[in-house]
Amino acid sequence: MGRLTGARPVAARHWGSTATAFLLLLLTVQAAQRAELGGDATAATINHSLTLLQRLQELLQNGNSSDSVLRVRTAASDEAKVFHTHQLLLSLQSEVFEGLLRNQSVVTLHEPPETAALFEKFIRYLYCGGVSILLHQAIPMHQLASKYRVWGLQRGVADYMKSHLASESSQGHVVGWYHYAVRVGDAALQESCLQFLAWNLSAVLGSAEWASVSVELLLLLLERSDLVLHSELELYTAVESWLSRRRPEEAVAERVLRAIRYPMIAPSQLFRLQAQSAVLARHHGAVRDLLFQAFQFHAASPLHFAKYFDVNCSMFLPRNYLAPSWGSQWVINNPARDDRSTSFQTQLGPSSHDAGKRLTWNALFSPRWLPVSLRPVYSDSVPGAVQAARIEDGRPRLVVTPAMSSPDFAGVSFQKTVLVGVRQQGRVLVKHVYSFHQSSDEAADFLAHADLQKRTSEYLIDNSLHLHIIVKPVYHSLIKAKK
Repeated sequence: MGRLTGARPVAARHWGSTATAFLLLLLTVQAAQRAELGGDATAATINHSLTLLQRLQELLQNGNSSDSVLRVRTAASDEAKVFHTHQLLLSLQSEVFEGLLRNQSVVTLHEPPETAALFEKFIRYLYCGGVSILLHQAIPMHQLASKYRVWGLQRGVADYMKSHLASESSQGHVVGWYHYAVRVGDAALQESCLQFLAWNLSAVLGSAEWASVSVELLLLLLERSDLVLHSELELYTAVESWLSRRRPEEAVAERVLRAIRYPMIAPSQLFRLQAQSAVLARHHGAVRDLLFQAFQFHAASPLHFAKYFDVNCSMFLPRNYLAPSWGSQWVINNPARDDRSTSFQTQLGPSSHDAGKRLTWNALFSPRWLPVSLRPVYSDSVPGAVQAARIEDGRPRLVVTPAMSSPDFAGVSFQKTVLVGVRQQGRVLVKHVYSFHQSSDEAADFLAHADLQKRTSEYLIDNSLHLHIIVKPVYHSLIKAKK
């Protein structure tokens, strides 16, 4: 801990810089020696780096031979946290500290309470190159790293955030991390948060952090067709709750409500919403045309409807719905053992005109499928000669095909989507989404990097592979009506 004493005498400051420089020079010399002995079979490494790190940490804790002082103040307190530091170590890690300490040995820093509370951890990182943080500390630590331009720590905290999106917290943290990523311009973290929210939206809709979603984030989510949730009605219910709580401007509420895909909601449920939803009653004029179009969609055959309306738009494209009518869950026990197959049924489409029409689908999973280029080849010139093919050369393969053909397929193609669930931080969440269209019966690069042979594989839950296959009809405009 820092002490409340002033700066040390000049001679002591000079000794502190010299001692630190000597330690760093020693590290450099040891690295060079290891490189020189790299080709010698008798070479050995004598590694006392942990001891050196301990000594560096003691320099900070005890203030031994310090040549600079940092005084950290917050607006909420009259007291300052004082850290006796070493200019060389701070300057090596941060160009900001290098500039601040160039012509002075005592520097006063003003920090908000959140970052001031972590300043000791931050300084310790500058000495030892390591720090432990919790979920709620990620943003203030990233702020410190960004402010003082400690780029290694900044990248490390951003990586921590991307790898801990699935961690469970009482109030939720992914929405807050997304908003922070937008403010600081971290596009990679922003996209990681957005993808996590989209693929695990049902979990977010029922959590405390749903109310903290900004207008911009909500509209971005509503634009996406890869949202994973039970049904469009579930999404409308969550949006209704958000609107009731946030009470945005009229124009914003109308944009949000017009992003709901009403044709994906059954007519009986639409009637109930019109009769019971206070939000829909308040903004009925803004979505009257969409509701009328949704009822038309359910009343006519999709082929006839497509003659008069543009169905090549997001309004008629299903999202990744988990309801049984859209697909089936498939849990494959011990998936590395052998090939497996299953069959399931889906509705022909979301239109009530096709309510009684069902499609049967066959799915085949192979844990070690070999491409043609790697399959055994028999040679006529050398009897019995076979090109070697190893089991590990195979890769997982998933094929989904319709068990029938029908005239009802006219004007519609089918997009198959496969969700891969994993257990992260004790929760089962969607890690990968594979989508492929009717022109292809299998998902390209399906689990290409998954090692299903290991029971500890991150893709296995209790030695089982958890898949959810969704089949989404995609409508096409075949005929343009004459006007």
